[in-house]
Amino acid sequence: MAPLSRIGAQFGGLPAHGPSVASVLLTLGQTLPLTVRTRWPAACLAVAGTSFAVHECLAYQPTFGSLALYVALYSVGAHQDRFRWVVPLAATGAYVAFGVVLHVLGSSEGLTDFLLYYLVLAVVWGLGVQVRGRRAQEAERRRLSVQMAIAAERGRLARELHDVVTHHVTAMVVQAGAAHYLTESPDRLHESLDAINGTGRRALAELRFLLGVLEATADTAPRERTPLPGRVPDLVEQTRAGGQPIELVEDGEQPVMATSAQLTAYRVVQESLTNAVKHAAGARTLVRLSHTPGWTDVEVTTARTADGTPAPAGGPHGSGGRGLAGLRERVEMLGGEFAAGPGPAGGFRVHARIPWGGAS
Repeated sequence: MAPLSRIGAQFGGLPAHGPSVASVLLTLGQTLPLTVRTRWPAACLAVAGTSFAVHECLAYQPTFGSLALYVALYSVGAHQDRFRWVVPLAATGAYVAFGVVLHVLGSSEGLTDFLLYYLVLAVVWGLGVQVRGRRAQEAERRRLSVQMAIAAERGRLARELHDVVTHHVTAMVVQAGAAHYLTESPDRLHESLDAINGTGRRALAELRFLLGVLEATADTAPRERTPLPGRVPDLVEQTRAGGQPIELVEDGEQPVMATSAQLTAYRVVQESLTNAVKHAAGARTLVRLSHTPGWTDVEVTTARTADGTPAPAGGPHGSGGRGLAGLRERVEMLGGEFAAGPGPAGGFRVHARIPWGGAS
């Protein structure tokens, strides 16, 4: 153990004494407190520092265990939560008393030596403080990342709820309003009521999925947090049943698209048809899906109304500020392109270019 003893800290310059039971106990007093250095760093430093001071005042030979003082100081800087500045001030006072006792005992160390050793101890404590600061910054970064993820998830769910509720409720209101005029045609009235029933069931199915996501825990969360998209032809047929004249044109072969891309294309058509029913009831509406390698173009154009007047252009804020603005965000998050505005022949045109893989 002689080589290790030379590594230990020695200060005071007093005539050395040989090992004894007391020196062993004092060495244990410096090392054993390290077992609680992260839980009670101040207590660890108090016991280890006192044992070190007594060990040096009694002029026992240096031991490897005296390095525990540095570890205890570092632990105070890195782990002390309460009285973070009181502890180093108290330690400074204890160091001054330690120096006075050594001077009275005849230490050969001068004032400069005491200041230099204090500076070394302060640097060790400062390293702990620096590590603590970095650890706090990392924790804050993680907290902000979690908050951003929560905000993004809330925004996504808000968009889904808006699309589901606005579209299906609008369709049901229109279909129910049309049913009042079909009392003399039982067959058509029956078809209208079936359409209302089907719309309500689809709305409930989508709302159940979203509520399941909101209520999910780590054990019950669905693997796929994105709702499965519906079929555009069914959506067109549902809206057409409410009295809106809609034509569906599809160019190219139906590709295999990512779920997020399919859902975005479905929502573009859904929101556009909802706006058409709300702002241009009875106007001729064209839904065109064009599939090219790697991309699907979705275009919904509302022409003039049945009486020949231009269809109103339901703008991005026509649905509480989440309609077309939400569609733009959806498409651009996937790396696509989105445009909405008045059509060349009046009415309104919505166009989205969506990559098949969900990102470009």
